Amino acid sequence: MSSPPFDEQIFVTRPLLPPLAEVVARLEQVWASRWLTNAGAQHEQLEAALRAHLGVPELALFNNGTIALMTAMRALDLSGSVVTTPFTFPATPHSLVWSRIEPIFCDIDPVTLTIDPVAIEAAIRPDTSAILGVHVYGVPCHVDAIQQIAGRHGLKVVYDGAHVFGTTINGRGIGTYGDITMYSFHATKLFHTAEGGALACQTPAMKASIDHLKNFGILNQEEVDVPGINGKMNELQAALGLAVLDHVSEEVTARRAIVDRYRARLDGVAGLTLMPRLPGVTESFQYFVIRIDREAFGRSRDEVQASMKEANVLTRKYFFPLCSDYPCYNRLDSARPQGLPVAHRAVQEVLCLPIYGTLSLDAVDRICDLLLGLRR
Repeated sequence: MSSPPFDEQIFVTRPLLPPLAEVVARLEQVWASRWLTNAGAQHEQLEAALRAHLGVPELALFNNGTIALMTAMRALDLSGSVVTTPFTFPATPHSLVWSRIEPIFCDIDPVTLTIDPVAIEAAIRPDTSAILGVHVYGVPCHVDAIQQIAGRHGLKVVYDGAHVFGTTINGRGIGTYGDITMYSFHATKLFHTAEGGALACQTPAMKASIDHLKNFGILNQEEVDVPGINGKMNELQAALGLAVLDHVSEEVTARRAIVDRYRARLDGVAGLTLMPRLPGVTESFQYFVIRIDREAFGRSRDEVQASMKEANVLTRKYFFPLCSDYPCYNRLDSARPQGLPVAHRAVQEVLCLPIYGTLSLDAVDRICDLLLGLRR
């Protein structure tokens, strides 16, 4: 290509930024209150608004999703080992190890790329206390099958829901499945608080336990009864979150149009596989991911990524590498490649294309033209 189709870089994602005046107005409320953290007015408003938006019975806000996941492990009193997926962000297994729990990696479904229920059941050991699933790219895990497995073996179920803000299954909020679901509010997410996260749970008692643990285990000014952690979301994060939440529906509408255009241009192209649209599932529009078959497309995923970068289009090999390949995990018996064949293929194929609300449909068409022009 003699010249790049874009004069400036097109990023994989860009954060939803509400009008600055709306953020300033909320910060003025914080300044007036002189209450910067510890469940102030902004925090309480955001928690209530998100509980309603996500359709969950209970919600606890956190300063980030990783601390939230770690707190979930402690709130459920997990120990021993937990069956999870290698096809995820490192925070997923890290949250287990920080809780002195061994991750047992099992293979993934070849279509949804979420944890495979058949592989889960085969991986359960006598010391296994839970299943930790990850809803990948907004595609839900096989929640009913996982719950049945958990019931048969007396296990807890935790979901990493970093990619499923607003996703529902037959009208039911995805955070109502399992015992606890973690949401990430990192700046790269559809909804964000710059950094932040939340845990959705099913009962007031569990919510109270989570809130207690995220505030150091403090009972009152003179008593601490459990070894908690500092996981609190502050008022500045919450104020930003409230301003962002006011514009999420507009962002979803814009992203839906982008996804529809990508699908119209790329669905059915030899060598490309798009993530499935499952019946009854509302999409999160967090990512748009393709899988590239080197033989059928004529170029590898890595070759495509390099060529697109030369054209000023940034993409991401997300997730790459597998968590089971990290030096801190690759010595585990469950990390052996022969036990994870589907995950090892997927990690060589997936590529996130740019998606954010201010990306024009013309830019999407040009990205598709570039991608299709790479076929051999």
